[in-house]
Amino acid sequence: MRQIALDTETTGTSVEQGHRIIEIGGVEISNRRVTNKHYHQYLQPKRKIDAEAITVHGITDEFLQDKPNFIQVVNEFMDFINGAELIIHNAAFDVGFINQELKLLNQNWQSLEHYCQITDTLALARELHPGQKNNLD
Repeated sequence: MRQIALDTETTGTSVEQGHRIIEIGGVEISNRRVTNKHYHQYLQPKRKIDAEAITVHGITDEFLQDKPNFIQVVNEFMDFINGAELIIHNAAFDVGFINQELKLLNQNWQSLEHYCQITDTLALARELHPGQKNNLD
């Protein structure tokens, strides 16, 4: 099975407050080996990035001014991940944002779970190390 380690960066922490994806990155893994296939894209979110978010990822509004919108890259992105197992730390966060971006397009995209299997490394870490801090550090 194709696996893709995936991460996103966003304008803030809440889909409900209209925050958007500003960066998507994925690295393909096949037979437990990283392949030469990857996906990386910065995105123009059409909204300001929260100051707290900038302290996390360092991406600024100015940097994103000339970047494409999600609608311009959705087909390429979905082609890259389709049929893969996505490996995501705190998957609910990233999947929630990706699903919201798909919904905002009004193009009859289904939820990400329809196209991919999703494995949450945070959930796995919590099972293996209950009560411990399970962040990426």
